[in-house]
Amino acid sequence: MKKFTSVSDVENLQEIIKKALQIKADPLTETEKGKGKTIGLVFLNSSLRTRLSSQIAAQNLGLNVLTLNAAQEAWNLEFADGAVMNGDTVEHIKDAIEVLNQYCDIIAVRCFAGMKSKEDDVNESILSQFEKHAKVPVVSLESATRHPLQSLADCITITENWKKDHKPKVVLTWAPHIKPIAHAVGNSFAEWMQEMDVELVIANPEGYDLDKKFTKDVKVIHDQDEALKDADFIYVKNWSSFDDYAAMPEVKGDWMLTNEKLAHTNEAKVMHCLPVRRNVELSDEVMDGGNSIIYQQAKNRIFSAQAVFSEILDELNAG
Repeated sequence: MKKFTSVSDVENLQEIIKKALQIKADPLTETEKGKGKTIGLVFLNSSLRTRLSSQIAAQNLGLNVLTLNAAQEAWNLEFADGAVMNGDTVEHIKDAIEVLNQYCDIIAVRCFAGMKSKEDDVNESILSQFEKHAKVPVVSLESATRHPLQSLADCITITENWKKDHKPKVVLTWAPHIKPIAHAVGNSFAEWMQEMDVELVIANPEGYDLDKKFTKDVKVIHDQDEALKDADFIYVKNWSSFDDYAAMPEVKGDWMLTNEKLAHTNEAKVMHCLPVRRNVELSDEVMDGGNSIIYQQAKNRIFSAQAVFSEILDELNAG
């Protein structure tokens, strides 16, 4: 693996899921693989699970770990090509990346959607700079349009929990929120599930359809109750409008997942990437109930990251 920014960077999804599960069974089997190499974890946005899981995964492989909270600890970055830097920005992103090239064997970066310019976000205005200027492998810790390490963890979690003899029905359902939320998790989950042997359905209100680039021919249903019928897995997530970018069109009806709604499913397991606004996106009764596998998902973030870092180290060590 030469980089990791989307499912297209994975040669064989089932093989990397299998590898992640083997790592989970014994996380310290490759403690020498990263010896003498350094990974730089660059955070332009807040993080809990991504930061900690990536650090643990890297340490399990023997990597040196540099963590930079760029938004708080680095100079104000300029991202525009040809900018005349006579304002608040102090360092251009391509200079910062060139320095990271000197210090790191792998660069991992977290850069959310700005939610102001649809064009900038769709074109990955920040991640694309890392891909353009980095001379070492780049790993996405979430970008404007995708969250691939989360999605791999989701695939691992579904694999662990699917023990029946029919193709599972997986429902990605929109949930309420108090502010506009980016599309990365929803986009990415839809993209990865299409590489899994599942029946994927997306449920969201009118005006909240995701970018067809990611959903393609997946069935989208605007009635949550209809979508949830006979579901085996329910992935709860909020996102704002894509067509009317970052807007929050009025929603009629109650889209928060409750035990009453779960009663119409096939005893569905409930997933969420976290953080979650309790009793807004997801009720306490579901979050803390026996159908929730949300914390298992969170733990699997370690093993999705470790599997990816291990694959990249294989490429580096062979070079």
